[in-house]
Amino acid sequence: MYQSYKEKTEARRALGVSAPSLTAQEVTAFFRSITNGEHSAHNETLLDLITHMTPCGVDDAALTKAECLWRFAIGEWTSPLITAPKAIALLGTMQGGYNVQYLVAALDINELAPFAAQALKYLIMVYDAFNEVAERADNGNAYALSVVQSWAEAEWFFSRPDIAETLSLTAFKVNGETNTDDLSPAQDAFTRPDIPLHALAMYKNARSGIHPDQNGEVGCINQITQAKSLGNDIAFVGDVVGTGSSRKSAANSVMWHFGQDIPFVPNKRTGSVVIGGKIAPIFFATLEDSGALPIECDVSQIKMNDELTIHPYQGVIKNNKNDVVSQFDLKAGILDEVKAGGRINYLIGRRLTHAARLHLGLPEFERFKDTKQNIVDAKFTLAQKMVGQACDQQGVLPGQFCEPKTTTVGSQDTTGAMTRDEIKDLACLSFSAPLVMQSFCHTAAYPKKVDAELHQSLPEFIEQRKGVALRPGDGVIHSWLNRMLVPDTVGTGGDSHTRFPIGISFPAGSGLVAYAAATGTMPLTMPESVLVRFKGKLQSGITLRDLVHAIPLKAIESGLLNTDTANKINIFNGRIIEIEGLDHLSVEQAFELTDASAERSAAACTIKLNLDSVITHTQSNVSLLEWMIREGYGDKATLKSRIEVMQKWLDNPSLLQADEGAEYAAVIEIDLNDIKEPIVCCPNDPDKAARLSEVAGTNIDEAFVGSCMTNIGHFRASSTLLSHLNGEQTQAQLWLAPPTRMDDKQLHREGAKSAYAIAGARIEMPGCSLCMGNQARVKAGCTAVSTSTRNFPNRLGQGANVYLASAELATVAAILGRLPTAKEYQQHVEGVLTKDHYRYLRFDLMPEYNQSLNIACV
Repeated sequence: MYQSYKEKTEARRALGVSAPSLTAQEVTAFFRSITNGEHSAHNETLLDLITHMTPCGVDDAALTKAECLWRFAIGEWTSPLITAPKAIALLGTMQGGYNVQYLVAALDINELAPFAAQALKYLIMVYDAFNEVAERADNGNAYALSVVQSWAEAEWFFSRPDIAETLSLTAFKVNGETNTDDLSPAQDAFTRPDIPLHALAMYKNARSGIHPDQNGEVGCINQITQAKSLGNDIAFVGDVVGTGSSRKSAANSVMWHFGQDIPFVPNKRTGSVVIGGKIAPIFFATLEDSGALPIECDVSQIKMNDELTIHPYQGVIKNNKNDVVSQFDLKAGILDEVKAGGRINYLIGRRLTHAARLHLGLPEFERFKDTKQNIVDAKFTLAQKMVGQACDQQGVLPGQFCEPKTTTVGSQDTTGAMTRDEIKDLACLSFSAPLVMQSFCHTAAYPKKVDAELHQSLPEFIEQRKGVALRPGDGVIHSWLNRMLVPDTVGTGGDSHTRFPIGISFPAGSGLVAYAAATGTMPLTMPESVLVRFKGKLQSGITLRDLVHAIPLKAIESGLLNTDTANKINIFNGRIIEIEGLDHLSVEQAFELTDASAERSAAACTIKLNLDSVITHTQSNVSLLEWMIREGYGDKATLKSRIEVMQKWLDNPSLLQADEGAEYAAVIEIDLNDIKEPIVCCPNDPDKAARLSEVAGTNIDEAFVGSCMTNIGHFRASSTLLSHLNGEQTQAQLWLAPPTRMDDKQLHREGAKSAYAIAGARIEMPGCSLCMGNQARVKAGCTAVSTSTRNFPNRLGQGANVYLASAELATVAAILGRLPTAKEYQQHVEGVLTKDHYRYLRFDLMPEYNQSLNIACV
């Protein structure tokens, strides 16, 4: 077993990657060798591996390690290397999870109690075990009392070093915009759980000032090594940092290269300083959760390899000539979060201290108090009311820290394994969030071996914790998760497009998603809101996707947004977009608008809808969830509980409304009468909006209709447009991927897919398909038009230039092999596409899904 581990280590070393974590089988074998052997150098090596290379939390290897150490602690096993006190001390290094029960039990054993108490004082992930320790303290166990008193005084926090007055760092500066695909390429998604291996792909595509070791394959490792050789720790610096998806793997890669090891936690790092002219809000939060120090400030005077001195308490950055090169204001409380090892650690520890002080009858700990705002006579936006309701109050104003209840949490497959590992690290054995859903939409079509293994193992992991697991081939996460929502509630998800059309979602990295699933709450400093108000009448041929693109176009024309990454202006960045004036939309249609708030780098989005639309949507969803139970989806009890909550809402339906006089950071008004031609977003920036007439005639090689930005209506429309080819094939290669299994089945029944085949389209399995670019991709260097969410460089294909457009325009472009003129586009769609195309699945009216209708038919 040891020889096999050495071989794995050598193989990884050849790749420039650290040794692997131990498996449960290896931990068992190594412990048995130590038990049966003498005090030898070999056994010392095995013990060192067990100590430092075993995963913590509720991993299987951690369970084995805890069980074995307990046997040494109680004398069942013996070794000169592991005395009973040593065994207890090693249990204390395991963060939390399976080790806690043994440490609590040791409080009752006189010889072990002092060592167990010492270990427990610095553990914070004890959860319900707090009650067991408190009960022992109440019953006169002095060691247990000392633990509760230590937690009450926050020794877990104050024992950690403060952030230094000055930080001497070398700048690793990347000019322009760095999106999360640059830091964590989609094509390498299958390696994301293996942090050191995945980090090799960071900046694997050449760009100005960045030189990959192997272009398109291996990132700029030598360049990073050279920067480190200058003698200081590294500050990662960029003009715009972390736009795009919510993947925590992007932050993991940065911290792997520039952070510090976490004692007793293998292959994971914390810390590092990230400085950005703009830092995308989800990326900022992910850094914050993970123990990094994110700083937003002017970076124009900072260059690659500059020696910097950062004064975190003064908010000043100086160069090696002692000149001030930038100034900043840190987010309130962030230095305490860094001291605690990250915001998640800070919040868990703070809760523990609060519980201990409450138990001992002590007042709230002054250091951990949040500043409260006076909300008397305040006027709230819709978002502020939704978050307020989740905090059991009237509303929450911008700048206020809160921890709203998370009613719905989503996880997708390319980050699911990371979320699983984070859940293990949090020692979570049962979800506290009412509904946690896992999908397999990004990898189902063309799974690698590691993906196929995840498809088998992850559903069981989720369902064991009372979550709901979809199946490969079911389709896009959001198209399902939106069917499980409770109106006006708060949620989150490990995909940046988790943007609820009813209620509000704050997407997050996998660490925060795991925290929300485990605790049923999420930390939030309430952002400001930007109101986008539509008025007027939708013009012929204009689609909702055109309205999506009208938002950045109007913002650009109003001076509130630009595409200059060195001097980025973005009114939406980190704020909530609140949309009004489209109340008549169905919930499926509304999602197209809320979904696209991710591309604006908004923190979240709300949309005002008619009550009837939400009632119709919820009635339909109850039937779908009942069908899922009959089809054997788990967790059955969780699905039943969600149905009951939906039914309760339907019994007395109502929706929150924004107050008249609520304040917004900006108000953008868009007149539908002024939108007379389609609007696209040009390569390769989803903010780069332009009217069709500005790009008409551009040759198109490939076109894609699919992603979470589409619904069944788009595919009916595409089929009808293709049917007018009269048996001919499209000039550009057309790809189609329906969003869900149900949509695909219905399109098949309606005969819509026949037109796809005759036109030579490539029909993909329901799911994300080309959108993420991690599996199927367009040809390198081609020009494409796509309904996908983003068009970042190299995302859909290496060197591809991608226009974002509606399904209708993408289909016309595929037919012609070029972007049409506005007149040509109208000729294709006018009088051809009708309201009947844009019907949405009503599961409550379909016998297949509504059992009562099925019985009636029989």
